[in-house]
Amino acid sequence: MANLLQLLSYVFVSNISPGPNAIISMSNARKFGFKKSILFNLGISTGAFIVLLGSSLFSWIIFDIFPAFQLIMVWVGAAYILWLAWVTLQSKPAGENKYNKDSGNLFLQGVVLQFVNPNTILYGITAFSSFILPQYQSPLILILFCILLSFASFFCTLCWTVFGAVFQMFIVKHTKIVNIVLAVLLAYCAVTLVIKTL
Repeated sequence: MANLLQLLSYVFVSNISPGPNAIISMSNARKFGFKKSILFNLGISTGAFIVLLGSSLFSWIIFDIFPAFQLIMVWVGAAYILWLAWVTLQSKPAGENKYNKDSGNLFLQGVVLQFVNPNTILYGITAFSSFILPQYQSPLILILFCILLSFASFFCTLCWTVFGAVFQMFIVKHTKIVNIVLAVLLAYCAVTLVIKTL
């Protein structure tokens, strides 16, 4: 149960933190309107699902061939989560003028972004190697986790889309507080992961 709570904390913070997916979702909502922007959110979750399937397969194969790799990946995952906490603590609100005013194919943009966004790839590998595979190895369960994690991506980016203007104003006003809360949650995930391996 504790492992599930750690996973959910990691998933929530990783998805709700202001990264490329969130910032572009917020920007799209203000430029193209809510209905058009949902296509981008659907693209994000579709791309995330594909990346997560690859991440689960990669982690599963590595653990099967080299079981000791699981301990290494827990430490690497914890280090990555701590790095995310540091980056979150230092991050500043992003501007909105760097994206094209032409909406183009927002769904495809959302899908493609996941394959070039290192956060999504590392998010998948960390989630599976550190939280999921130590408890579950069934292919069906892993696919269900892929669906759950990609839905979390959709839900959190949809929050940024729906409340884009509100979130942006809040973050600009209270950037330090928001960053501290997110960083502390991430650091908690990393520390509890390491404690479990000792």
